[in-house]
Amino acid sequence: MKENLTDVKGVKIIPLGGLEQIGMNITAFEYEDSIIVVDCGLSFPEDDMLGIDLVIPDVTYLKDNISKVKGFVITHGHEDHIGALPYILRDINVPIYATKLTIGIIENKLKEHNLLKTTKRKVIKYGQSINLGCFRIEFIRSNHSIADAAALAIFTPAGIIVHTGDFKVDYTPVFGSTIDLQRFGELGKKGVLALMCDSTNVERPGYTPSEKTVGKTFDNIFAESIRSRIIVATFASNVDRVQQIINSAEKYGRKVVIEGRSMVNIITTASELGYINMPNNIMIDIEQMKNYPDEKIVLITTGSQGEAMAALPRMAASIHKKISIKPGDTVIFSSTPIPGNEKPVFKVINDLSMKGAKVIFQDTHVSGHACQEEIKLIYALTKPKYAIPVHGEYRHLMKHAELAQNMGIPKENTFIISSGDVLEVSDQKAGVVGKVPAQGIFVDGLGVGDVGNIVLRDRQHLSENGLLIVVVTLEKYTNQILSGPDIVSRGFVYVRESENLMDEARIVVSDALDKCLSKNNADWGKMKNEIKDSLSDYLWKKTKRNPMILPIIMEVN
Repeated sequence: MKENLTDVKGVKIIPLGGLEQIGMNITAFEYEDSIIVVDCGLSFPEDDMLGIDLVIPDVTYLKDNISKVKGFVITHGHEDHIGALPYILRDINVPIYATKLTIGIIENKLKEHNLLKTTKRKVIKYGQSINLGCFRIEFIRSNHSIADAAALAIFTPAGIIVHTGDFKVDYTPVFGSTIDLQRFGELGKKGVLALMCDSTNVERPGYTPSEKTVGKTFDNIFAESIRSRIIVATFASNVDRVQQIINSAEKYGRKVVIEGRSMVNIITTASELGYINMPNNIMIDIEQMKNYPDEKIVLITTGSQGEAMAALPRMAASIHKKISIKPGDTVIFSSTPIPGNEKPVFKVINDLSMKGAKVIFQDTHVSGHACQEEIKLIYALTKPKYAIPVHGEYRHLMKHAELAQNMGIPKENTFIISSGDVLEVSDQKAGVVGKVPAQGIFVDGLGVGDVGNIVLRDRQHLSENGLLIVVVTLEKYTNQILSGPDIVSRGFVYVRESENLMDEARIVVSDALDKCLSKNNADWGKMKNEIKDSLSDYLWKKTKRNPMILPIIMEVN
């Protein structure tokens, strides 16, 4: 048996997103003719992605190997782990395996995209295993800021890979039991080939506080705010947080109103499946709010990240149809700004404060991610041969690699990989053996992938410098100029106040045309380039600006 060990092939780990960024988590695991995909998330656009609504992973590699793909295995129900499913399932229609609440939330999405009938789904319990090709995947109970989160033990012919998903160690969770540390320890005794562990909070020392600590803070705020209406903004998917707000509302005799489409969808699903304990008659419709005094109302809403179209920012900007902020309202932000979202969040806080609301955002949130000591605990229990930090920007992955080395993992067994890298690991060796496409695909309205980097660059150019359209009409055969050149300016200069500039620009274009036509050069491509070049030079000299120039040449008989 020993001699054959060298014949054991490695298992390929291929992250298609989620590395060097927070969001868009998706990783393929491949061994011979089997591929399983863990998670399928989206990320939100960065500031320079003008007009883009969402970014989803590039799954070209999965499409090219569709016959091998056995299924999606989902760790929990957050957007950065499930949000791309409706887009990806159109090309890769394979079954989805997840815990009960996660499947419930995914089904909401599939309904919206008319994919419910065509998608196979299977609810998996903790401790249960599924066989997909040559992989066996076991779901392990975990804690996170949404109920029913799971870590995964992936049994492969090359060894056991443990994937933590997003996790924290919460000894007093609001719903369900604490993380199954015993199972991590048992796997460690069997021998773990590789640990793929959450890096989001790896820069923070110590432990992440329990979700229950937020409940005490809410109780104190409710006790102090007996005369005002309370509005709480939090992530729609933080079901445990909503539960604690409902507990405080019941304790202090308030009715609960839920506002924001995603919030209503998830809370409805969670209460139908038994993940929220909703006291009788505590919920009222937004239309019934007027029947109760302010001090008897608590409103739970979306928009804690300052998203322009979410409910709270619309209230702050006075464009919400049903709710206006009044002086004396208490508004609680029960989340921390995602890196990059600080500006819109503080804008909403300022807008609310100007309207006379009291805004509270200290101590009203705890993270759903493990800090250093909890990450160390997972390493101590699993004793992996290889450490592969996941879920984080590059600085998080670097810090995580350092922590793994402090826990006794040799430097050469610690891999910081990028999205698209193909890492092959076996008991004998591990290393990056290739690269696959993993650029991220832009979703703009109903268009998926029809806006690429070139279009974005054009949008950037237009947004910074504006557009000039030059229209010229030529007579067919003779190439005489019949009308024009006319110049239309959009976002470059205000034409009425820049008549001299526009007149001179017309002369520049006329000269360029004359130059081309005098040489009997009626090649439209060359004429357009000549117009662009000469006008661009002239405008740069005069204004030090570089607008996009669009020449249009028409021909009439």
